[in-house]
Amino acid sequence: MIKHIVLWRLKNKADAARVKQELESMRGKIPGLLSLEVGLNFAEGSPVDLGLYSEFKDRAALNEYADHPVHVPVKQFVGARVSDRWVLDYEV
Repeated sequence: MIKHIVLWRLKNKADAARVKQELESMRGKIPGLLSLEVGLNFAEGSPVDLGLYSEFKDRAALNEYADHPVHVPVKQFVGARVSDRWVLDYEV
């Protein structure tokens, strides 16, 4: 199983709820994507506004997700609103 974690700093924090909604819209629509959670950060002083935690069946599923037709427009929507992005992928 692959754990895929993405953290974002947004250009405008007011977009956080809409970005969360867009990311959550992928739930259950991409083969190999086993679970998906999105959280808005409430930690004071953190450079991160929101984060995605997801689990994939394997590395092949994670690779297919990158260009999946459900993910691509969400990635474009989020990308247009992000100033910084951090990713952590690991296998368990």
